[in-house]
Amino acid sequence: MWKKDEVKSQGTPDVSSVFGGFATPPSSDSSNSFPGVPRGTASISQGIRIKGEVPGTEDLFVDGFVEGTLNLTANCCLTVGPNGNVRADLNAREIIVRGKVEGKVIARDKLQIGSTGMITGEVQTNRLAIEDGATLRGKVEAGKLEMTKPVENKTAAAAAAASTTTKPSAQPPSLGSETAAD
Repeated sequence: MWKKDEVKSQGTPDVSSVFGGFATPPSSDSSNSFPGVPRGTASISQGIRIKGEVPGTEDLFVDGFVEGTLNLTANCCLTVGPNGNVRADLNAREIIVRGKVEGKVIARDKLQIGSTGMITGEVQTNRLAIEDGATLRGKVEAGKLEMTKPVENKTAAAAAAASTTTKPSAQPPSLGSETAAD
């Protein structure tokens, strides 16, 4: 006699073995095939090399080589994967580094450096998270920098303006020979 479960297991392959360990098949409209990368994220895969400027308005996953600039506007997240090698200036709301980055990194909200991440260069961010094993070499400015810098600039400008204006001296002017005091 046959059992219903035996027929199903013989006739239908296990979904997780067909799709590389994932319980559900990837959707046909998925723009990438990297596990852990959110759907709707553009990706530069491991075999791709890009030189130049890469502007964008959506999330980006970089696991290849990029040289130049990566500038993501709006609420975009830039992720440098473990195989990513980036020699560029980065600018995004949130940046996650698990690979190698050389250049100026500006994360408007948050910078996260994973345990395999390496950054060499200047870093500016409001929030910084560094996992054990990560490498960070260079200048770091973290915290709400936008609020303090304009105040310092205004006071420096006011001080400069005050020093150029003529102020009355605390000492009386010296009297010359042609004054009425003689």
